Amino acid sequence: MLKKLFLASLAVLSVALFFYFDLDQKLTFSWLKENQEALISLVETHKPLSILMYIGLYILATGLSLPGATILTLAGGAIFGSIIGTVYVSIASTLGATLAMLIARTFLQDWVGKKFSKKINSINAGVEKEGAFYLLTLRLVPVFPFFLINLGMGLTRMKVFTFMWVSQLGMLPGTFVYVNAGSQLSRLESAAGIISPGVLGAFALLGVFPLVAKKLLDFLKAKKVYAKFKKPKKFGFDMIAIGGGSAGLVTAYISAAVKAKVALIEKHKMGGDCLNTGCVPSKALLKAAKHVHHARHLEDFGASVSEVKVDFKKVMSRVHQVIKDIEPHDSIERYTSLGVDCLVGEAKITSPWEVTLDGKTYTTKNITIATGAFPFVPPIPGIEKVNYLVSDNLWDINELPKNLIILGGGPIGLEMAQAFSRLGSNVTIVEMAPRLMSKEDADVAEVISKRLQREGVKVLTSHKAVRFEDEKTLIVQYEGREISLEFTDILVAVGRKARVQGFGLEELGVKLRGNGTIETDEYLRTNYPNIFACGDVTGPYQLTHMAAHQAWYCAVNGIFGFLKKFKVDYSVVPWATYTDPEVATVGLTEDSARESGVDYEVYKYKLDDLDRAIADGETDGFVKVLVEPGSDKVIGATIVGAEASVSILEFVQAMKQGFGLNKILGTIHPYPSLGEANKYLAGIWKNATKPAKLLVYLEKFHSWRRG
Repeated sequence: MLKKLFLASLAVLSVALFFYFDLDQKLTFSWLKENQEALISLVETHKPLSILMYIGLYILATGLSLPGATILTLAGGAIFGSIIGTVYVSIASTLGATLAMLIARTFLQDWVGKKFSKKINSINAGVEKEGAFYLLTLRLVPVFPFFLINLGMGLTRMKVFTFMWVSQLGMLPGTFVYVNAGSQLSRLESAAGIISPGVLGAFALLGVFPLVAKKLLDFLKAKKVYAKFKKPKKFGFDMIAIGGGSAGLVTAYISAAVKAKVALIEKHKMGGDCLNTGCVPSKALLKAAKHVHHARHLEDFGASVSEVKVDFKKVMSRVHQVIKDIEPHDSIERYTSLGVDCLVGEAKITSPWEVTLDGKTYTTKNITIATGAFPFVPPIPGIEKVNYLVSDNLWDINELPKNLIILGGGPIGLEMAQAFSRLGSNVTIVEMAPRLMSKEDADVAEVISKRLQREGVKVLTSHKAVRFEDEKTLIVQYEGREISLEFTDILVAVGRKARVQGFGLEELGVKLRGNGTIETDEYLRTNYPNIFACGDVTGPYQLTHMAAHQAWYCAVNGIFGFLKKFKVDYSVVPWATYTDPEVATVGLTEDSARESGVDYEVYKYKLDDLDRAIADGETDGFVKVLVEPGSDKVIGATIVGAEASVSILEFVQAMKQGFGLNKILGTIHPYPSLGEANKYLAGIWKNATKPAKLLVYLEKFHSWRRG
């Protein structure tokens, strides 16, 4: 604080002195012409001091964004000559620009970073990758006000040294033009005459040079990566998508919709994990379990049944029937009718433009890798002896597990824990972390944990699986003690790994990230510019709807990237856990906001106050919204409650379309409905931010009117 106060005082004093000595009046073109001889004489008499004073004044004017930098640049040439003047001005302008940048960073960076955190984080990500390139482009074209560039870069996290050398290099051509003009001051009629249309055009071309250079570098980089491969003269396809899950299906669909020639290759089942072993069967099982649970609690609503029996084989039969009913949506027949060539078998990428299948080679201009992920099985000692379940083979069982242990307290583990518990299994969740649902806030996890325990699920957090004693015994560690857990069945649900092996990526040299996913840029390109990746195989979100979202970018950037490329948009990403009650989130949570250093205000509305929730007997949960301080702008929302995955859509729309809690409060919601909770939450925000002082005066005003 003292540092800022000192710098602010120094800046104010410098500005005051600048205007006190009428430097704003003296630093004019006419004044410089009239006093050129006197200034040259002064420099010859007191050369070292004059040079220091000139450089100091230039730094001061530039650093504080004061008027006169152009005249000072001309003065450099008029007094010191073209070459020496260019050296002095180059040094002074760089130091001045850096000072301006540091002042902006000291006084404005934190405030701007907090108020516009999302945009600033995005800008900083771009600056980190290509900041020097863009700064150089801006510096080379003198039509951009340099003081704005200085201040703008101060708000980013660009390194000071990078800013200095790029600025010096970028400003050098313009500096020389002005200094050289100053050396011929007697011939000039005004400063405006320095930059003629021809000179300005030359600068514009100079500014375009980095863009051209970047394109050239990209071309050379691509040429290098393609060097060992022979590019076909003709192509059979515009796009080949490998993987028939959500990512591959949408890539193929979009490509075919714009009349591109596209092939989709799937080695197992169309629809991928979501249809066959993930979203669809799990939701069908959850629905069956929910009906059983409601039947067992009919007495709460004044009804009763003598006994609720679960025929697990019938439950699983319905699960598989649901899959069959949805299969046509993702079928070969449907996608063939849409214009996609659907191929079955194990694909292998043999070159950036070639894919082999059953001994036949297919050529393509672009490839999209959409191979998804598979359940991760941790190397727990003894696990190889156990006939464990994962999300892939869980749907093959026909007998209800008697004692089921679930490893993992994430969405899959919790959904299956509740489903099997309601169907009659004794379920134990083993989670190594201190709480369930590590991606959500603690208050969210608490609601779900209490609900599961109330329904009979045993929740063991901070318990680490250390080994399997035998085929039916798991040893866990808790607070330094070892505990033995018996089971009849065990479900491993600790995460998923990207499917990146067995189809040519290793031989091709496609780069992977440290977590094993395919490395892609903001256009979803791999290190081969015509090979894209989307969905679970690249991340960062392992969500079906995100895979479909990314697929659009793969298709469009692949088919039309030679004209225009689009950066993938992760600005508003919702997700849901389909426990009962459901959990749905979009944007920031309190935990993620704190970790990111984002300031926020939080408002919460509990569902035990909502008429419809009370009528339905669904009062567990709440609506929680994060907004920018002093604003109604939503930066994150979480709903815990019945149909949360539906209710969250209002906040998703608010964040995407840019309207806030005021608009939600002013929108009519049906009564009685669960969606009203969103409006009541907005009402809590409105009440908390009401203008208290104004209301005091209003009260007095109304009192005066009543007499």
